[in-house]
Amino acid sequence: MMHTGKFVVPPRLNIVLVEPEIPPNTGNIARLCAATCSVLHLVHPLGFSTDDKSLKRAGLDYWPHVEIRHHECLDRFMDRHGGDDLLLFSTRGERIYTEAPYREGSFLLFGKETMGLPDDLLRGNRRRSFFIPIWGKVRSLNLSTAVGIVAFEASRQLAGW
Repeated sequence: MMHTGKFVVPPRLNIVLVEPEIPPNTGNIARLCAATCSVLHLVHPLGFSTDDKSLKRAGLDYWPHVEIRHHECLDRFMDRHGGDDLLLFSTRGERIYTEAPYREGSFLLFGKETMGLPDDLLRGNRRRSFFIPIWGKVRSLNLSTAVGIVAFEASRQLAGW
């Protein structure tokens, strides 16, 4: 871990968006990845073109500082990265996100905005599924908000802040 100013820089994370649909969300998450030195994984099909102006605008001029990896589909991603470092985040998760066993290199999976993660993926990974509590009368948080909450909690735990 490195020190920058008052804080220790936590180990690198992998932020995984499964079939994201809304360009500004993905752009905001890319900016978050640049800020946290995380790798952004985009699992296709995407609901937009990576040339989309709103995607680029949301990421501002940070795109050169983001490592992005594309995956053809969820099955291919799972074949390659479905190991123990996989943590799933969903409104239908089993435990609160602060209890997730974050580790260096963890893969933090988030589903698409309209449907979340597939039911069969959640059923097969119940012990690795987590939720962010919501008390108000909304179904879910915005994807980029949820990713930010989880990424900074993981970073806080890993850096010992």
